[in-house]
Amino acid sequence: MPQANSVVVLDFETTGLSPNLGDRAIEIGAVKLVNGEVVDTFQQLMNPGFRVSSFIESYTGITNNMLRTAPSCDEVMASFSEFILDENLIAHNASFDKRFLDAELERINRGYSGEFACSLLVARRLIQGAPSHKLGELVRYKNIDNDGVFHRALADAQMTAKLWLLMVDELEQLGIAKPSFQFMKTVSKTAKGNVNLLLAKSRA
Repeated sequence: MPQANSVVVLDFETTGLSPNLGDRAIEIGAVKLVNGEVVDTFQQLMNPGFRVSSFIESYTGITNNMLRTAPSCDEVMASFSEFILDENLIAHNASFDKRFLDAELERINRGYSGEFACSLLVARRLIQGAPSHKLGELVRYKNIDNDGVFHRALADAQMTAKLWLLMVDELEQLGIAKPSFQFMKTVSKTAKGNVNLLLAKSRA
């Protein structure tokens, strides 16, 4: 069974919230973990074929000038599909990133066979005391080492990877040896009040 610490952690920056409304990806960042170690990274700006709003420019720090010379989404996503191949995938608020990954890959008739898990949903169950479960808040709450850069794809993917490995380590400290990817998905779908029961059963 695939281990939770061998995954690809990814993050998209986009022109808006929904590919169904014509929004596109403008940056992808990803970290490949094998047995809890970073073995590879992927980062690329991509030109969506239209100007991005000034809000997105200031939110992400990605300007129209930077995107003008970037390769097309199709070109970048073709290389990214090779990078992920059949790995399991993690993102913080995964439903958002999955929508963009699926939409961008569908445009070039590519797919992937791995499954997605959401570090935000897992954190809501395992780090219930955090003031909020936004990535930046969790990084501060858990004193995760960071360079203060947020809303750039690779920096966010690196932070998410550190948060994910911290949660896997904390489960191991609770007596759950080598949590599997499927176990993390089960945690993410368990009602908050039942998490302790799930953990107790999994120790047995």
